[in-house]
Amino acid sequence: MSYSLLISDLHLDPERPAHLAELERLLADQAGRAERLYVLGDLFEAWIGDDDDSAFNRQAIAAFRAFADAGSELFFMHGNRDFLLGDRFAADCGGTLLDEGTVVDLHGTRALLMHGDSLCTEDQAYQQFRAMARNPQWQQMMLAKPLEERRALAQGMRMQSQSNNANKAENIMDVTPSEVTRVMNEAGVRELIHGHTHRPAVHDVDLGDGASGRRWVLGDWGAQGWWIVADADGLRLESWDIS
Repeated sequence: MSYSLLISDLHLDPERPAHLAELERLLADQAGRAERLYVLGDLFEAWIGDDDDSAFNRQAIAAFRAFADAGSELFFMHGNRDFLLGDRFAADCGGTLLDEGTVVDLHGTRALLMHGDSLCTEDQAYQQFRAMARNPQWQQMMLAKPLEERRALAQGMRMQSQSNNANKAENIMDVTPSEVTRVMNEAGVRELIHGHTHRPAVHDVDLGDGASGRRWVLGDWGAQGWWIVADADGLRLESWDIS
């Protein structure tokens, strides 16, 4: 049976080698079997530019390339940690970058794919940062800096983000229900798949006028890995232990 897989929020980092090892295992196991793999953002804890050719990054790219070379399609979406992923990275992996809010056909199920951070509209401070970080001019300015300076800036932004989030109410960092309804109706879908919030679940969504849909939330990779399996029977959210 033909099927596709969706993952997000792996937050790959040299300080957590087990997660890259698990990704390599998954890609090797699914190469040539899964029709498509969608990575919905925050693949890396930080991505400072496609010119960062560290051994860790090359190892991840090689694993994706072997997956693509086996005949499986590969798609990436930006997250709030790896918004500087570029076309060079995607090409090196043998994949394609998708825009936030892309609608795809998952073996008969039309679904809207997002990272999910844009849905958290109550977090106004973050949305201001997001607007800045997605600005092409700001990105060009960042990419023009030396690699070491970018590494230091990325570390500083991670620490600032952790400090800011510690003082925010839980509901502010979750999605805004009205925004979920808006984007689903605008896209004309009954299924929305995203990550970002690290709160894996399947939620019923009232789309108005008697219509309903579902919001599928991928989990982040920690002690467990998460994916959504999509096939002719529909969607399934699954997890497994990472050793």
